[in-house]
Amino acid sequence: MSTAAIIFTVLLLIASLVLIASILLQSGKSAGLSGSIAGGAESIWGKKQGRSYEAILSKLTTVSAVIFILSSLALTAVQ
Repeated sequence: MSTAAIIFTVLLLIASLVLIASILLQSGKSAGLSGSIAGGAESIWGKKQGRSYEAILSKLTTVSAVIFILSSLALTAVQ
């Protein structure tokens, strides 16, 4: 294996573990359609949008998913 392949493999492993942990730590939204609409409005226009625990986990999930996809594509291109 080349050095680039090893780096992308390690990055992929770390991103996948962070992605799994951040998804499992998020609370479920089982309020139905009306709850998801109200919850979405609250998360967009809420006062503590960027400071809540759920917002941090949501951002962490998004970042780790992007890193996971990019490292997967890079690892495929390297091999």
